[in-house]
Amino acid sequence: MNFKTSVDQRYAKYTQLVLDMPHPKVLRIMFNNPGRLNSITEQGHAELTEIWRDVDADPNVCAVILTGAGSAFSAGGDFALVQANIDSNDTRLKSWKEAKDLVYNFINCSKPVISAIRGPAAGAGLVCGLLADVSIVTKTASIVDGHTRLGVAAGDHAVMLWPLLCGMAKAKYYLLTCEKLSGEEAERIGLVSLAVEDEELEAAAMKVAVRLAEGAQSAIRWTKYALNNWLRQAGPAFDASLALEILGFTGPEVKEGLASHLEKRRPEFSATCVL
Repeated sequence: MNFKTSVDQRYAKYTQLVLDMPHPKVLRIMFNNPGRLNSITEQGHAELTEIWRDVDADPNVCAVILTGAGSAFSAGGDFALVQANIDSNDTRLKSWKEAKDLVYNFINCSKPVISAIRGPAAGAGLVCGLLADVSIVTKTASIVDGHTRLGVAAGDHAVMLWPLLCGMAKAKYYLLTCEKLSGEEAERIGLVSLAVEDEELEAAAMKVAVRLAEGAQSAIRWTKYALNNWLRQAGPAFDASLALEILGFTGPEVKEGLASHLEKRRPEFSATCVL
């Protein structure tokens, strides 16, 4: 792909994301940690939280494409960040605030966002990929909310969003079991907007982004604002789920969940039912 690089100076502070303008009114934001499936570092998480305020305030941007470098969208937060949340109360509090602000900043960003997802999509990357106003995936993309497999509650967006997109029954099944969905299945159940062939992904995202960027801006943005009131109504459920996720980082299950990931084995959680 040929990227243009003339972005506003307000984005110079972002070091963990690659930004360009493939169209005069379209900003492209790319996760760029390809050696680690575009996993998100502690700094990257902070940047992903803040950038939606800058996008909202940028008069030159009318639509956004969010994608990942190489063959992955984003594998989510890296294991170093998980360990830091386990070890440090200050880190947990920082993560709680950033995760809360990430979701609300994204929802309140007036510019339409189109996600272009291929390969693995999980964690904070998946938050933005599914919160996008139009989510486009390849049919072979691999989507998973892995919170309970890690040993913490599904708290970073899913309790707010998934029941609205695919219904409570499907949301409970995938969030409780952490079963992966292909892009094709995600489209079938309504979790994403469109599923396309791999080679069609960039063109499909660009087509939608340009259509929105060149459309009636007040009409598009006000429609987005009104529709997102469905998400704002689910704010209390999201707030509770996020608080419970952060609480989980203080317990024993997440330690076993992280260890099992690092050792590439099934977790062996204790079978306590006292809660």
